[in-house]
Amino acid sequence: MKLSDLQSKDIINVNDGKCIGNIVDVSIDDNGKAIVLIVEKYKFFTSLFKSNVIEVKWDQIKKIGKDVILVNIV
Repeated sequence: MKLSDLQSKDIINVNDGKCIGNIVDVSIDDNGKAIVLIVEKYKFFTSLFKSNVIEVKWDQIKKIGKDVILVNIV
């Protein structure tokens, strides 16, 4: 699967069903394995002092579907 395929999918938190955002980048380890998804949040009107991105660890991914990626973020 290519990064561009992942970037077209919405990230959904299975705990509350909310859409978190879209993938903007992926962090990989020295062996080329993806370890963290960098997700840009959808909220445009957040504080200027708060980060607009979150990191989703690869083990937090529960399912990669055709249109969405389900993650477990507490």
